[in-house]
Amino acid sequence: MITKDSFINYFKSGIKDTNDCGVGIEHEKFVFSKDKRADYKSILNLFEKLYEFGWEPVKENANIISLRKGKKNITLEPGNQIELSGEKLKNIHQTCAESQEYLFELNQSLKRLNLVLISSGFDPISKIEEVPSNPKNRYELMTKIMPLFGKLSLDMMYRTCGTQVNIDYTSEKDFSKKFFVVNRLTPVTIALFANSGIVEKNKSGYLSYRSYAWQNTYRGGLPKIFLENLDFEKYADFSLNYPMLFIKREDKYLDAKNKTFKNFIDGDIEKVTPNKEDVADHLSTIFTENRLKKYIEIRSMDACGWDCLCAGPAFFIGLLYGNLDETFDVVKRWNVNEIISAYKDSPKNGLKTILGKKTILDWSGELFEISKKGLENRNELNRKKQNEVKFLNHIKNIIDTNSTNAEEIMTRYQKDKNFFSINEK
Repeated sequence: MITKDSFINYFKSGIKDTNDCGVGIEHEKFVFSKDKRADYKSILNLFEKLYEFGWEPVKENANIISLRKGKKNITLEPGNQIELSGEKLKNIHQTCAESQEYLFELNQSLKRLNLVLISSGFDPISKIEEVPSNPKNRYELMTKIMPLFGKLSLDMMYRTCGTQVNIDYTSEKDFSKKFFVVNRLTPVTIALFANSGIVEKNKSGYLSYRSYAWQNTYRGGLPKIFLENLDFEKYADFSLNYPMLFIKREDKYLDAKNKTFKNFIDGDIEKVTPNKEDVADHLSTIFTENRLKKYIEIRSMDACGWDCLCAGPAFFIGLLYGNLDETFDVVKRWNVNEIISAYKDSPKNGLKTILGKKTILDWSGELFEISKKGLENRNELNRKKQNEVKFLNHIKNIIDTNSTNAEEIMTRYQKDKNFFSINEK
C-alpha cells in the first residue's frame, strides 16, 4: 500500500555515507542536419554509428528510444535532443573525462552522417512548428497536456537543452541544508550559465531564454517553500499535493486528469491503484528548478559547450561538498522576496540582476572564492596531482570579463550570422 511514508522512505533510501557521495552530470544537445533539426530517422542512424563504441539500444514497443553502455544512458528528448545521463562518479576529473569520451564518440558518429551539434540552452534557429518529434509514448501524452497549463510548455519540451548536476546527501539534515542552498542559488545559476540569447535567428531580449521558457512551463518554477528549510516529510507533502502528469501501466501512459498523488492514493482515479513505480514516475515529472529523488538534482543551467561543461559541476561540488557551511552562511542572508525577484529578472538581466543589495556578478565573485576553497578542501587529485580547481577557469573568466556565454555568442553572431560557430568543439 502506498502512503506518505512511501515517499519519505524513498528519500531515506538515497542517504549515502560520506565516502560514497558522488557527482553525476546530465547534458543535452541539439542535433542538426544542415539547418534543420534532425528527425527521428536521422537519430536512429546516429544511434547505429554509436553501436560501434559499445552502446546498446533500448526499445519501447518496437521503437529504439535510448542507448545504454554500463551505467550510462543516451536518452531521446521530445524534439530529438539527445542527453547523456552519466554515471555517479567520485570527482570532477572523472565526470569531465566521461563527458570527453562521450563527445568524442558522438562527434565521430556525427561526422559520418553530416550531422552537427549545437550547444545552446534554446534552439537558436527553429520555429516550434519546424521541430520534429519521435514515437516515445510519454511525449505524445505530454504534448497534449502540457500546453493546457503553461504557455511555453511546448517550447520547453521541444526547444530547450540543459545541463544538470546530481548530488548526494548523507542524512536528512544534510539534504535540508543542501536543498536550501541550491534553491536560493537559482538566480545565480541562471545568470552565470546563461547560454540562450538567440531565438529564431534573432536576439530574444533574454540571456537565458531557456530559463524564461521554464518559468512559463506547467510544473516548473521555484516554489517559495523550496526557499525554506525542508525535510523529507515536507517534501513528501509537497509531492503528494502536486498534480500528476500520467500513470504508466506496461507501455501505456494514462492521463492522470490533473489529479494529485493524494487523490490517487485516496482512490479518486478509477481502476488504477498506486504502486512503487508510480512514486518514482511522479517525482520525475516535477519540473521545478531543483528537485529531490534519491539525490538532489540541480536543473537551472543552460546547455553549453566544452568550456563550461566541467565548470558548472565543479562550481557546485566546491560549494556543496567542499564548503557547505560557508555557502549556507551567504545564501541565508537573502530573504525570500529578494530571491524570487532575482529569479524572475535573471533570465533577462543575467549578471546585472540585483539580489539583495548587490548584483549577481558581485555575489558570483564571492561564491567563486568559496567554491575554490571547497575544491581545495576536497583535494581530489588527478594523475598530474592537480585538484579540481582547474575546472573553475571558465567561471573565473565570466566574472573577470562580466560576460556570459550568451553575450559572447551574440557578439559572434552579429559578425558572421553563423549559428554553427557555437558547435561543440
